[in-house]
Amino acid sequence: MANGSLGARTSGSQDHKLDRTSNSRFFRDHFELEFYVRKLAKNGVKLVSITQEMGDDPMHVMMRQIMALFDEYQSKENAKHVMRALKENARQGFWNGSLPPIGYRTVAAEQRGAKTKKKLEIDPLHADTVRLIYRLALEGDGTTGQMGVKNIVSYLNSRRIFTRDGGRWGIGQVHRILTRRTYMGEHEFNKRSKTKELKPVSEIVTVPVPPIIDKETFDAVQKLLKARNPKVMPARVISGTTMMTGLIHCAKCGGAMTIRTGKGGRYRYYTCSMKARQGPTACEGMAVSMEKLDDLVVNHLEKQLLQPERLETVLAAALDRREEHAERRREHIAELNKRAAESELRLKRLYDAIEADVTDLDDPALKDRIDGLKAIRDQAKADADRAQAMLQNSGQKAVTPQMLRKFAATARDRIRLEGGGYRRDHLRALAQRVEVADGEVRIMGSKSRLLQTLVAGSGVKSVPTQGLKWRSRRDSNPRYRLPSTAV
Repeated sequence: MANGSLGARTSGSQDHKLDRTSNSRFFRDHFELEFYVRKLAKNGVKLVSITQEMGDDPMHVMMRQIMALFDEYQSKENAKHVMRALKENARQGFWNGSLPPIGYRTVAAEQRGAKTKKKLEIDPLHADTVRLIYRLALEGDGTTGQMGVKNIVSYLNSRRIFTRDGGRWGIGQVHRILTRRTYMGEHEFNKRSKTKELKPVSEIVTVPVPPIIDKETFDAVQKLLKARNPKVMPARVISGTTMMTGLIHCAKCGGAMTIRTGKGGRYRYYTCSMKARQGPTACEGMAVSMEKLDDLVVNHLEKQLLQPERLETVLAAALDRREEHAERRREHIAELNKRAAESELRLKRLYDAIEADVTDLDDPALKDRIDGLKAIRDQAKADADRAQAMLQNSGQKAVTPQMLRKFAATARDRIRLEGGGYRRDHLRALAQRVEVADGEVRIMGSKSRLLQTLVAGSGVKSVPTQGLKWRSRRDSNPRYRLPSTAV
């Protein structure tokens, strides 16, 4: 083996040899093999194969290149067969051997000859950390409202809640937990290639695993992450101090209304941005006192919406849909239990037939039949348990009169907080659009969004917040001091 590096020619005129059992073990790519063989030769190192002896004449060089092409083809064929076996193993619900996600651990599920098939189960030691991360994203810690990824990282590290390896949390780790479908019971195998590019949906295998959080919570977090994406909504809209930034629109043209000041900043107004940018031909425009309009909107929400009786009336249809969905889920659970019971009964009949010598025990079809019935029974039981857990979790979030009263009282108090952030965030949870016209103001919101806000953590903390994190030292536009020269 040569001790010199490839970047510099070895000292002296002595040649070195690099022995390999086979060239196929040196590189599986024809181009890279030739590239490094020639690079080694330039540095006085000769590649010698024990099983594939080759000379330096043109014929042997051609043979080496041909054999490298066959080796590359064989490598790709092997990779194809291995991937096919891994995908089939994943379709059967087994784990393929990589490090499981945080919150899960592997457990032996089945013995097939000398191979032990494994599945994922919830790791109670770290599953609570995953649930905490989702709870912070949806509800916050009770003082700041919903948390972004950076705030969650700071929260965990400041309270000495460590990772699985005992290290500190990072933004990437928390973001992967918040976006990984595994935690809602759907692990995606073969999702990315070696270059980290997404593969087509047809090549992805979904492996059912025990869920740590329910699907509704996962979907709610994805919507929050998407809404906070600076490419979707500017950070100033979310983290600014103006109460109705991003919500208020001109009813005449539909354009957004922005802040204008008068008397050196003593007075602040919401004005039509279309008129300001394109003149009166685009919109007649209007100017409304910011203080008066903010108080008008807050007073209307307090008196008309944030009353338990009014909330119950507004959410009646949405609650009915939730009940219908729960009823359909109960019917699905009953069907799964029936399927599992039927499979168990058929297995019992087969066992009785074997004990009575009615069926030949050596019949190969019998073993396949028993294995198939066991698989149907186990899968039906697992699906029923998962659906029952989701049903119980949604049942724990049932809207009660006490919850309505608590939500209404807390929201009325916090929507009056001064200083922008939390006050604006509560308004955004109740209304998604405010249109200003001559003589009237229209406040529009989503019933499903209101119900989601109410259900998540009793609704009192479930409001979106996001803060800017400026770089304390070097920023994204570094400025350098030029050296001064004496004239």
